[in-house]
Amino acid sequence: MITTPLPAGSLRATSLNAARRAADLSAVAEDEVDLLVVGGGVTGAGTALDAAARGLSVALVEAEDLAWGTSRWSSKLVHGGLRYLAHGDIALARESAVERNVLMTRTAPHLVRTLPQLIPLHGSVSRRSELVLAAGLHAGDALRRTARTPSDVLPPPRRIPAAEALALVPGLRSADLRGGLLGFDGQLVDDARLVVALARTAAGFGARVLTRVRVRKLDGRGADAVDQQTGESLRIRARSVVNATGVWAGELAPDVELRPSRGSHLLVDAEAAGIAGTALVAPIPGQSGRFLLLLPQSDGRALLGLTDEPVPGPIPSVPEVPQSDVDFLLAGVRDVLGQPLERKHVLGSFAGLRPLLAQPGAKGSADLSRRHAVLTSPEGVVTVVGGKLTTYRKMAADAVDAAVRTGGLPAGPSRTAAVALVGAAPRRHLTDVEAAARLVAKYGTEAARVAALAEFDPDLAEPIVPGLRLTAAEVIWAIRHEGALDAADVLDRRSRVGLNPAERESALPAVEALVKRALHGVSG
Repeated sequence: MITTPLPAGSLRATSLNAARRAADLSAVAEDEVDLLVVGGGVTGAGTALDAAARGLSVALVEAEDLAWGTSRWSSKLVHGGLRYLAHGDIALARESAVERNVLMTRTAPHLVRTLPQLIPLHGSVSRRSELVLAAGLHAGDALRRTARTPSDVLPPPRRIPAAEALALVPGLRSADLRGGLLGFDGQLVDDARLVVALARTAAGFGARVLTRVRVRKLDGRGADAVDQQTGESLRIRARSVVNATGVWAGELAPDVELRPSRGSHLLVDAEAAGIAGTALVAPIPGQSGRFLLLLPQSDGRALLGLTDEPVPGPIPSVPEVPQSDVDFLLAGVRDVLGQPLERKHVLGSFAGLRPLLAQPGAKGSADLSRRHAVLTSPEGVVTVVGGKLTTYRKMAADAVDAAVRTGGLPAGPSRTAAVALVGAAPRRHLTDVEAAARLVAKYGTEAARVAALAEFDPDLAEPIVPGLRLTAAEVIWAIRHEGALDAADVLDRRSRVGLNPAERESALPAVEALVKRALHGVSG
């Protein structure tokens, strides 16, 4: 049950836009805040929300845009930690299950859906392996019950016959198929939208959320930064500081040693893959506890992932998917599909870098722990690294706890387990929202407001270009309320049109025109 609404409760209180950015930037340049958070990914936005919900004054600064880095390049899974069970890390698996429950039942049920997942049982999967996999699924279900996630949200796993497996995933290879193991997990409609919702909810509690502000130097009393919109320098003063910049954390905290790991995904046509509403989980031969995932999306596409490769050297701004990863992913599902996926079926690709802590004795990135760590430097800078999207809230709470201790801040314990994000409502109430189901899945209770933009201008209800779902109203909403400052913010993070380069190119002129119109409305 959702128990804590935003204190202001109005759209204006949570709106992020160019006008609010200008006002907040001016205020931050003059006033000392309790907590400065650097980094606008899921961990940074979650940290800002956690601190603001405790009553602290907060500024969040991000060099680019919300969800610019790893947070938009995930598999979009909100998972219960089955992989961690396989590696014997029961505590981490339970933490994942608990945080999954928080997202799915309290804070963001509008953004997370139940995802059926099928492990096919072909002849190459021995009976012993089947027993091990089934035991893992049932152990995960025990954690689900421990976390008190209702079975109508995540049903218990079961073995299904071959005919049912083929009905759920028509693209499966039927030859030598004796059945499948069906489990359930959570899937975000969009990982970047979760970050935007966190940032807006933090703003509703008074946090100042500033994108396009790059920190040049960080210390325990604040940061030297540059407004990338104007080139002007500023000093941000704070009583405590959290570095939540993910794989770039070492640039601001040199004592933090990371070993980034690349997770690559391919965007493929779901029909060509023969996948509908059920995900396909394919064990990687010879690699215990590792799987490839073919994940259906809501737009007729599917994601095929994911790799786990170390990335030495400088951290790129936007990682690229090497051809070796493309070949690995396509080859990895070849034996489980009736018709193989080929390069011609790949519509786009993306890669995210996991900010994993270096650990002695680890042979490869797959051996590195996914636990998060909170480190405090001698200068008093708190750095939070590691972890994963599902457990962002726990990471944020731990980071704020450390910042409160370091800065002697007047704050109680974390409250965010009971704070509903903007647009959230119990699942049974979401069906009552007067808007298209596609909009409700993306905006929750705010979908009606987005749809209402077209009441005075019917043209806003139309797609920006034929063949795309993104409407003009959604572009206007992103500029007025979601902190988007240009067309790239809209195409690449407030929507995911940018995952398909061809569609992005066709949509860009129309979005640029709408952004210009919306920015005029915000400033005027």
